[in-house]
Amino acid sequence: MSDDDEPRPDLSDYPELIAVARFAAMLRGVSWFAALGEPLTEAEAHDAQAYLDALGFPDCYVGDVAGWEEAESAVKNPDWNSEWWEAEEQLRAGLIARAIESGIEEEDLLMALTHVTSAAGEVVHGAAAVAAARSGCSDEGLIRAAAGAAAQACYQAALVLAAGDEPDHPFALKYRLFEAGRWPLGIVGATFYLF
Repeated sequence: MSDDDEPRPDLSDYPELIAVARFAAMLRGVSWFAALGEPLTEAEAHDAQAYLDALGFPDCYVGDVAGWEEAESAVKNPDWNSEWWEAEEQLRAGLIARAIESGIEEEDLLMALTHVTSAAGEVVHGAAAVAAARSGCSDEGLIRAAAGAAAQACYQAALVLAAGDEPDHPFALKYRLFEAGRWPLGIVGATFYLF
């Protein structure tokens, strides 16, 4: 029996992977980068603080970024909070482990996550380029950074779904900020920069 002859798993046995596939399909409908530079809404400020609290940085200040030049300064700041990056990496590894422990084959999980990243990549770069152009920014590196951050947030949110985690997981909260048209730039020192 060849690999092609092996029975395919019944997807109804993997509701988490169905949720990931549905998530990938809805990425085209997100208003990527539509609210950049606008004042933060109360809901966005709440999600940003909830993300920081859940990630273990309750004392961080949410810094509202007003424009692409300010975003570039934040992105290029050499004082990135490495503990923030490490906390996200630990969460990522934990979600992968939980998804696999739940019975999802690692190969199937990676295929689903690759599909999400690919689906995101098809829309986020163009959306970032349009948002930048509207503000007079033509910095291709900064546009790629925005698109890469959005694609990464999609990957992280898909991991939350694959692991069957809660909607208040830090990655779900971070994705909601992107979904609201924002670009969470990251933590520099004790400030979480949100464009």
